[in-house]
Amino acid sequence: MKERKLRICFAASSGGHLTELMMLRPLMDSYDSFLVTEKTAYEPPAQGMRCHWLLQVNRREASCIPRLIANAFRSLAILLKERPDVVVCTGVLATVPLCLLCRLFGKKLVFIESYAKVSTPTLTGKLLYPFANIFYVQWPELLEFYPKAIYVGGIY
Repeated sequence: MKERKLRICFAASSGGHLTELMMLRPLMDSYDSFLVTEKTAYEPPAQGMRCHWLLQVNRREASCIPRLIANAFRSLAILLKERPDVVVCTGVLATVPLCLLCRLFGKKLVFIESYAKVSTPTLTGKLLYPFANIFYVQWPELLEFYPKAIYVGGIY
């Protein structure tokens, strides 16, 4: 019987977080991987990868909570269809339901704090730090906020 390759979900909101996550493309290509990101006019550089879409979420808009709830249902459908072993996430808010559901299902969560945050944590990082199996920071200054995090430098 052929052993199944590790299935990894790579998740990020659109824009810079997705660009940062795509720096891991060589890792993505080594596993049975798929991408989860927000649906925008911007096309992600995910040629050849399976891709799933979440609604874009802005915490300053009145539609924030309804969109998070909708993303929770979308995330549940994605997790049930794809059955990843691990979720690797660079944030932000739209991906929180996916990350929490992955932990609820006993899957591993790897969170990478944003490269743009040098001296203060992100809201998503603060929310997901207690749930992450592995939490990476890209600046040593952030170890003050995340004492159990791993610092190995930037992914750029």
